[in-house]
Amino acid sequence: MLKAASKKRLNVDIRRIQQIARESRSETLARLQASAEGLSTNKAEENRKEYGKNEIRNNVNASKWRLFWESIATPFTVVLIILTLATLFTSYILVPQGDNVDTVIVMAVLLIISVVVNFVQKIRIAKVTEKLLDMVSVTTNIRRDGDNVELPTDEVVVGDVINLSAGDMIPADMKLLTSKDLFCSSSYLDGDPEPAEKMANVALKPKMLADYLNYPNILYEGTTVVSGSGSGIIFAVGNNIVFGKKVQEISRKKVKTTLFDREMKQLAKILIIATAILVPLLFIINGLTKGDWGESLVFALAAAVGLTPEVLPIIVNSNLKKGALEMSKQGAMVKQLNAIQNLGSTDVFCIDKTGTLTQNQVVLERHYDLDMDETPRILKFSYLNAYYQTGMKGLIDKAVIDAAGDELDVNEIQRDYNKIDEIPFDYTRKRMSVVVVDNDEHHGQHLLVTKGAAEGMLDISSKIELNGKTEDLTAAWRKKILNQINELNDDGLRVLLIGYKLNPAPVGEFSAKDETDLTIIGYLAYLDPPKESTKEALQELKNDNVNVKIFTGDNEAVTRAVALQVGLNVDTVYDGQQIEAATPNELAEIVEKCDIFVRLTPELRTKIINALKQNGHTVGYMGNGNKDALAMNVADVMITSNNAVDIIKESADIVFEQKDLQLLEEMIIMGRKVFSNTMKYIKTFLVTDFGSMIAMVVSSLILPFLPLLPLQLLILNLLYSISCLAIPFDSVSKNYVKKPQKWSIKKWPKFVLNFGPIPAIIDFIAMAGMFYWFCPNLVGTNYHHWVFVSLFYSGIFVESLWTRSMVIHVLRDERFPFFKQRATPLVFLVTLALALFGSALPSSNIGPNLGLMQLPLSFSLFVVVLEIIYVLLTTVVKKLYLKKEKF
Repeated sequence: MLKAASKKRLNVDIRRIQQIARESRSETLARLQASAEGLSTNKAEENRKEYGKNEIRNNVNASKWRLFWESIATPFTVVLIILTLATLFTSYILVPQGDNVDTVIVMAVLLIISVVVNFVQKIRIAKVTEKLLDMVSVTTNIRRDGDNVELPTDEVVVGDVINLSAGDMIPADMKLLTSKDLFCSSSYLDGDPEPAEKMANVALKPKMLADYLNYPNILYEGTTVVSGSGSGIIFAVGNNIVFGKKVQEISRKKVKTTLFDREMKQLAKILIIATAILVPLLFIINGLTKGDWGESLVFALAAAVGLTPEVLPIIVNSNLKKGALEMSKQGAMVKQLNAIQNLGSTDVFCIDKTGTLTQNQVVLERHYDLDMDETPRILKFSYLNAYYQTGMKGLIDKAVIDAAGDELDVNEIQRDYNKIDEIPFDYTRKRMSVVVVDNDEHHGQHLLVTKGAAEGMLDISSKIELNGKTEDLTAAWRKKILNQINELNDDGLRVLLIGYKLNPAPVGEFSAKDETDLTIIGYLAYLDPPKESTKEALQELKNDNVNVKIFTGDNEAVTRAVALQVGLNVDTVYDGQQIEAATPNELAEIVEKCDIFVRLTPELRTKIINALKQNGHTVGYMGNGNKDALAMNVADVMITSNNAVDIIKESADIVFEQKDLQLLEEMIIMGRKVFSNTMKYIKTFLVTDFGSMIAMVVSSLILPFLPLLPLQLLILNLLYSISCLAIPFDSVSKNYVKKPQKWSIKKWPKFVLNFGPIPAIIDFIAMAGMFYWFCPNLVGTNYHHWVFVSLFYSGIFVESLWTRSMVIHVLRDERFPFFKQRATPLVFLVTLALALFGSALPSSNIGPNLGLMQLPLSFSLFVVVLEIIYVLLTTVVKKLYLKKEKF
């Protein structure tokens, strides 16, 4: 019924869009009771009340149910559910045994604790993420009260006129009013990665009506502007947008699978296989040796519960949430928590030069003619180009406008010239043009003014102008111009050429084809000095074993000048043409030996990152502009700043308040700490479980009774799991965070085989001591008597709990525990408190119900000796292990 209603609503929306797409501009404005000049603030408030806010409301209950289901649907929780049901079936149906009711209850408690704590963690993470996302400001350029203003996207209302430029994300469903070389990507809707041209003034043909996804004059929320400019009027917001549900789904599926996620799945498979082997093995061994097949099956199932790291999702989530909160205090908003793990693994970081190495405060240092003299004419033409372009005004345009405001009468220029058209910037041409009409000196004369990169400008020019005279652009002039630019570049100045064309005669609207036969008149030289903190930050990243690679569209000379100032090695520099021409094998070598890449297009940036990833690196990328969008989407970690363009902020994993390499270094260290504490739990869990498997299997073959009762085994596992919940609050060794941390499941078998048998050895010594010394001396040699067995269980229960607790402290670091390295007070107190609590259980009132009894005081000394032996044995193995492997 709901699906039918939803489908009916969609059909109604599509019919409405078909009408809007076919009607004229004036008809659409009349329908929405709006004006092409935008709304007033009062009218905007009225429309917000009438049509609603621009926010897609989530069904809170549905979200919580989804999180609850995700908490249940983890591999380890599913295994725990199966084991609990199997135990219930065995105890009450297959072989009815009332004694095992407590076992089933404890299994159920373990299951409930795992699901509930995981669910609560997920809700808390959702709240933390939402809070952090609120700190990331995505704005829209809106025509309000006669002015163009930047407002948060949730301020958009029906009837608003939105100005569009490259890098913008469409904030709600709209119809185009104007467009200029406007190309947009809506791959999330139609799956087509190629941008499509969108045009305001187009008549829909009948055959186009069915293809509502690709109407040339309609843009749906979430579409991104790749290039060009335009404006449009909003006709639907919030829950009334056509693809609101689709936008929600895309948002939920945005989290990409990381290397950590893939390795976790592999670990889950291995543990599930181990469980599938252990259950029948223990069942058969104890069934044959003890004769009680029902009790043997329950014991085998309880032992399998110990192989289930039910608190692993909780620890991972706790680590990530703690890391995200710590990062936010430093000015970094984490949008995708999974990225924190990847950040800890990153060994190569690619960064855009402008605003990262440099201050991102561009100043127009010089506006020279071709004789290298400063003239107002050069600045005037540059101002026309910068002021009248409607695309995203970059720092260069702002620098020109600021300089002209200081040196020229800009009001007079605006009065004398009116804009006719423009040809927007793109990263292929590396230039942009405006067409203006001169209403003053040359009344009615059209003038195309272009600024851009030197080589491209020279290729489309045929003349030069100097001192009011024009002459042909000869090879000699071309060489002279390039030499003068090189001199400026050597001073660290970025240089653009400025040129013009009189009375261009386009066919239809102006386009890049009209940028021909230009006359070069001079240079614009900009300075963007390095940040004072850059040199120190780069050295810290190097000390942290992070290889920083510089990507830029600038030329080699400017990049070398800046790189030298910040202490980078400039011996090897590759440009875009060399990267384009390189074979895959050559590129694999180039990306390893070169750290500075110049004249890069967005496509070449992705090519380099993919080559680095194929070489086995985990690659991060930090960028702010449209040119970075493609590269960020292929990097393992995507970082930007809060002043980036919308498309970048939407796709980024982490958003900094400001682009800052020192903050990046701090966040990488934070990522490594988060990664480290997750690995601590996995290390301790695998080692204790492997040791427990050995002990359970061997002792089942030797002992005349079960090594431990199923209930005792489960309580032991419960206390140990609670101890592990403190691990996210542990400190991390400085040596550990100095290197990128990568998790490979292939390295774990060797680690487990080296350290796993040691807890089993301690268990065997404890069993031998209890069986041959403590029990016979205290209660006699009748090992079939319940007192003998209860005392044995008590000793092994207490020893196993202390050994497991000790594993946490010993394996947290490669150094000697408690002296050379120690856990935080919280971790120490939690593990100590739970070990003492477990030690008190045999003497407590509930001890007999658990099959336990009071131990002699001398046993405490025995446990101390055993734990000292464990620490010494592990220390010896560590030294041997560290000769060949990393800890």
